[in-house]
Amino acid sequence: MASNVRGADRGDIGHSSHGGVEVGGWVVFAAVLMIFVGFMTLFQGIAAIAKDDVFVSTRNYVYQFSLTGWGWVHLILGIVMVLAGFALFKGALWARMVGVALAGLGMIANFMWLPYYPFWAVLLIAIDVIVIWALCAAPRWKDVQ
Repeated sequence: MASNVRGADRGDIGHSSHGGVEVGGWVVFAAVLMIFVGFMTLFQGIAAIAKDDVFVSTRNYVYQFSLTGWGWVHLILGIVMVLAGFALFKGALWARMVGVALAGLGMIANFMWLPYYPFWAVLLIAIDVIVIWALCAAPRWKDVQ
């Protein structure tokens, strides 16, 4: 069909009845995961600031930083990630770019967090990779107009 537009039949992005943009599947998926990762990063930061006994300090780590310092980094990054995740629901292109950048920063922060809680850091790195993929795989708005 000549009127069929790439992506429109999948319901990725379209017009809503009130004239705004409907956010499609990949962006919603990325937004939900980003909010989840943001809250987990926020809780990770709170636990590190409170000097929880869950974390183990490794000696002679190249990116050694105090546990409280890493806690503040994760706390701030978590708050910003949650806010960016909610902004993704509006369907703005800037929110997708910010989401990719924040997920990348989250990957770097969790890589440096490896000696303190390796399993959790690897899990959050994997989820950040999925968030970046979902935000980059979603069609652009101009592709479905």
